[in-house]
Amino acid sequence: MLNRVTLIGRLGKDPEVRRLESGAAVAKFSLATSETYKDKEGNKQETTEWHNIIVWRTQAEIAEKYLKKGMLVYLEGKLTYREYTDKDNQKKYFTEIVASDFRMLERREGGGGGNYFPSEEPAGANRGSATHEPSSVMGDVGEPPATDDLPF
Repeated sequence: MLNRVTLIGRLGKDPEVRRLESGAAVAKFSLATSETYKDKEGNKQETTEWHNIIVWRTQAEIAEKYLKKGMLVYLEGKLTYREYTDKDNQKKYFTEIVASDFRMLERREGGGGGNYFPSEEPAGANRGSATHEPSSVMGDVGEPPATDDLPF
């Protein structure tokens, strides 16, 4: 079985980063992907899909430092579904992509979705790599660590 997502898109906002009690960093941001096509009259049309992205640990810290709204980013990860109950006792459902790797495809300065952050790190979350430099080019994606390799 395979659960793998690959996207190239632009950040909809600067990443929001929080630290869990365990010390693990988690970042979330939105990513827009667009598709252009011609309708039956021959007019150019564009559709945009918005994706909720989560990155963990070192990659969250890199995202906080280097990613800005509007930047073009390549990422790979897995599709996840979460739910939680809000303060009004309403169930909220989220579809997210937990990125195992991302690469900045351009540098771009820019300015400044919901308050939901995961409350715990998923068991197979990738710890990220300290080798992700801001000008890096796409490369191989490492395997996530075994659950017992996590330091908490």
